[in-house]
Amino acid sequence: MIYRLKYNPAVETIHEAMPPAASEALTLALADACYDPIAATEPYGEDDGVVRMLVAEHVLAVLLIGQTFKTIRY
Repeated sequence: MIYRLKYNPAVETIHEAMPPAASEALTLALADACYDPIAATEPYGEDDGVVRMLVAEHVLAVLLIGQTFKTIRY
């Protein structure tokens, strides 16, 4: 099932200000995470399936995976 990506305007502003290569890598990695967040991410600390780390070529992001409502917050 596809997860819905949610983030606040401040995060969007930072994403848009990134260099093109980093922004594209993050966008593609986030798209992969929306299809399978566990396979596309790594545990962040204890592997609780909720707080995960997305690692792309030029960037990493900490994500919150919401299983109940199928959301990803970053």
